[in-house]
Amino acid sequence: MDTLQKSLEIIALFDIYQNLLTQKQIDYITDYYYNDYSLAEISENYNVSRNAVLDLINRTTKKLYEFESKLNLHQKETHIKKVSNEIINLTKDKKIISLIRSLEKVE
Repeated sequence: MDTLQKSLEIIALFDIYQNLLTQKQIDYITDYYYNDYSLAEISENYNVSRNAVLDLINRTTKKLYEFESKLNLHQKETHIKKVSNEIINLTKDKKIISLIRSLEKVE
């Protein structure tokens, strides 16, 4: 898995499981993956070492993967989107398409 793909996967997991993280974990992951801050910038902003930032990001990433291995919410969400797109491609019925789109919005 290349770096971009791994980053996108971590972002997807974070979007699902962020409510299970501490505020500090949320802040560091948000700054690193969403705001594209470097480790040095994050360490300066929070007055900690670059190594401390890297360690927290790595531990948080590991925790996100642990959540996914136990709950499989990302896998289920991906499967639901795939199946709903297949159904939409098979039907012309606007009511069915509308219902499927409504189901996709449920989180």
